[in-house]
Amino acid sequence: MGEARSAPTVGQMVLGMRLRHLREQAGVGYDAAAKALHVNQTTVRRMEKAEVGLKLPYVEKLLRTYGVGQDEVESFLGLVEEANRPGWWHRFRDVLPDWFSLYVSLEGAASRIRAYEPHFIPGLLQTEDYARALLRIGFPQGSEEELGRRVALRMERQELLSRPGGPHLWAVMDETVLRLHIGGPKIMRAQIDRLIEAIQMPNVTLQVVPFAAGPHPGMGGPFQLFRFQIPELPDIVYAEGLTGAGYLDQRTDVAAYLEALDQMGTRATSARRTEGFLREIRKEL
Repeated sequence: MGEARSAPTVGQMVLGMRLRHLREQAGVGYDAAAKALHVNQTTVRRMEKAEVGLKLPYVEKLLRTYGVGQDEVESFLGLVEEANRPGWWHRFRDVLPDWFSLYVSLEGAASRIRAYEPHFIPGLLQTEDYARALLRIGFPQGSEEELGRRVALRMERQELLSRPGGPHLWAVMDETVLRLHIGGPKIMRAQIDRLIEAIQMPNVTLQVVPFAAGPHPGMGGPFQLFRFQIPELPDIVYAEGLTGAGYLDQRTDVAAYLEALDQMGTRATSARRTEGFLREIRKEL
């Protein structure tokens, strides 16, 4: 029960939060909850944080300890079974690190994604050729088969933008992204054409911070902010740095990234002017 496992799905995160809410609502402390399961407090805390799997017998015992009615118990257990099913990306587990499987889960559940990219085209807007050229650089020792599967995963992720009820993507890119010729001029021309097509979509907003705008608050590295319609889930930021990446959900941290995005937005091209900016760069290729 106490063993760690791969990154949780959004469903498991939500159910962990609901377990904590039910425990607090019932006035049951960690000691009493742990005693009911014959485990230590750490295990209960990790269940609530979705750091360990939610096993049905343990969840049922906790729910009854919290005084939850039979109908709600059965409904909750059904949600646990559903949340424990692997996501579609599980098919790509051979090329998808555990830490990034959480990213894909958050991406798929978000109602709004705000992103800042200082180096590359956002993954959800990349063409297949651009993605292949970029991933070949990022994984130079990988086989062609592995490369193909990484590209396929990225292309399948993009389907969420065209699905009914898909998220709104609002991305801010540095001009460097468009000047860095990944794969050569032909691939970059097709990639810019793809961006021009994407900004016609009602759920895509794209801005570019030109060189003339000078330094700005987001220069530390790329990041994405996920917002959800699920009441239990707060805004979550995924931020990349020199030595790794992490997930942040504390209000003060999230607020800092929101402020950076807002400041960058004032220096970037307006959504209306982005298309003209892209066409001017394309002419130079």
